[in-house]
Amino acid sequence: MVPPILSLVLPSETGRVLSIQSHTVQGYVGNKSAVFPLQLLGYDVDPINSVQFSNHTGYPTFKGQVLNGQQLWELMEGLEENDLLYYTHLLTGYIGSVSFLSTVLEVVNKLRSVNPKLKYVCDPVMGDEGKLYVPSELVSVYREKVVPVASMLTPNQFEAELLTNLRIESEKDGREACNILHAAGPPMVVLTSININGNLLLIGSHQKEKGLSPEQFKIVIPKIPAYFTGTGDLTTALLLGWSNKYPDNLDKAAELAVSSLQALLQRTINDYKSAGHDPKSSSLEIRLIQSQNDIRNPEIKFRAERYT
Repeated sequence: MVPPILSLVLPSETGRVLSIQSHTVQGYVGNKSAVFPLQLLGYDVDPINSVQFSNHTGYPTFKGQVLNGQQLWELMEGLEENDLLYYTHLLTGYIGSVSFLSTVLEVVNKLRSVNPKLKYVCDPVMGDEGKLYVPSELVSVYREKVVPVASMLTPNQFEAELLTNLRIESEKDGREACNILHAAGPPMVVLTSININGNLLLIGSHQKEKGLSPEQFKIVIPKIPAYFTGTGDLTTALLLGWSNKYPDNLDKAAELAVSSLQALLQRTINDYKSAGHDPKSSSLEIRLIQSQNDIRNPEIKFRAERYT
């Protein structure tokens, strides 16, 4: 007799997440940056690694393998054949090709055929600060096919502009971009970082019912004079983790996520300085393991301000 799958028979109160993201042997980006925090918050997380690289691509060289759409679907078939396809959440980050993204859309449909309430949390990673780092044809696939099936979207400023065809130059523009995205599909939208007049903001928006005005808020984020890798992946994972615990309070979830992230970034900066390295001189690997208490029990130091 085959023993039961305990994560299905006795599911955690939080949920079961399928996370399709990149993997690096060394360092913390993609799944390496997302899986551990979600586990700390009580989730069962099953990672599918869209790439397996020796290290992230910011190093002088990297080696490794890329999973293609057919290989992703083979993994799904293996799970399905053994009745292992029940998930409460799907999480996706960087995706490098249209064929892989198209297969991800098939994954969404397949998972929702098993659990119609599945929440799809999508970080539409396309670029930053005006620069695309995926093939340009991915933009229309995200806009036309992915956005309509997402439950939560976490674009940065540039990505939100690409998805809405709207230049974001003010808080009002940021809120309007959220409204455009709500109309296209997702009830929850978080613009994870927008730069308005030299200030860094997160803008969140939760449309609790179609047709209703969304509840919107902002959190002012301190500017840290350094560049980190893996922070976007971590932010989206934390937003998934906390928004599921506070389903009616996206602002509370964002306060917890931002407070965790900022504590971790400060620790990262301090540790590099202790090692005699100038944090401004290169991209920094985040101190994820050393910050686990800040992930599990963040002290809220960054407050959401609701728009009226």
